Amino acid sequence: MKRLQSTLAVLSAAAALGATSFAQAGATLDAVQKKGFVQCGVSDGLPGFSVPDAKGDIVGIDADVCRAVAAAVFGDAKKVKFSQLNAKERFTALQSGEVDVLSRNTTWTSSRDAGMGLVFTGVTYYDGVGFLVNKKLGVSSAKELDGATICIQAGTTTELNVSDYFRANGLKYTPITFDTSDESAKSLESGRCDVLTSDKSQLYAQRSKLAAPGDYVVLPETISKEPLGPVVRKGDEEWFGIVKWTLFAMLNAEEAGITSKNVEAEAKSTKNPDVARLLGADGEYGKDLKLPKDWVVQIVKQVGNYGEVFERNLGKSSPLQIDRGLNALWNNGGIQYAPPVR
Repeated sequence: MKRLQSTLAVLSAAAALGATSFAQAGATLDAVQKKGFVQCGVSDGLPGFSVPDAKGDIVGIDADVCRAVAAAVFGDAKKVKFSQLNAKERFTALQSGEVDVLSRNTTWTSSRDAGMGLVFTGVTYYDGVGFLVNKKLGVSSAKELDGATICIQAGTTTELNVSDYFRANGLKYTPITFDTSDESAKSLESGRCDVLTSDKSQLYAQRSKLAAPGDYVVLPETISKEPLGPVVRKGDEEWFGIVKWTLFAMLNAEEAGITSKNVEAEAKSTKNPDVARLLGADGEYGKDLKLPKDWVVQIVKQVGNYGEVFERNLGKSSPLQIDRGLNALWNNGGIQYAPPVR
């Protein structure tokens, strides 16, 4: 009898937990649809990723990911609002519900993925920590930086990466930390520090904002793995799936040769079964995500495929002129890869 009572108690608790989980599922999508826009956390000003343009609009690859989510949910990429966050406040803003998604050049790590109540939805940009120096310093390798004073943005994974690298190579350095990337870059420019360290994409971005960008060089070493991607709160699988598959849709569209210019025509006339499924001409794959049938069409039409987004924000058509490198598709020399829509 006691064993039966114990079993019933366990089943009752499990049922209650399941009911609670079910009740919580979909809370973010419901809230987003009710208010009519996606609230997106971005950086406090990083060219190529998220920075105000001359009109005050936030532009960059991270901002475009949020526009793509809005296009998927509402069919309108403009239904997004941005919160500019520094590195120290970004996670609190997401945890507290101030933002619906954090798309802010943020590194996917085990501690962030497992210990903060957050979950990463994919990789927008594969990066790594490097070093930016003035050419007059006369160094060509990070291993020549013994005794250097290094500017680092506080609250980032860069602090530990640099400490590990210098210790492993028997080098000494003096760190100076700042709350924002702009403060770090200005300190390099003023001569307060010898070196600026950050993800290489940020170094190229910050170099473009200096008075004399040609006086500075990014050293060849990449000392860490920094997969950067969107983040959502843990426990809402529905919203997690939407943000994740938005990025995957952009990658799959590029692989299939679907662009903002041809997506509508392809959706109407394609004979390719994979493309038909991707664009909603065949099947009901958007329904599983609680999205309209043409959700991928709206993403690509209004925002672009991954390659288009990369090129205009970071690539050869942008001031940063960054090579695709690891961020090329898997079938073109890189490691960007998305599961299929089917």
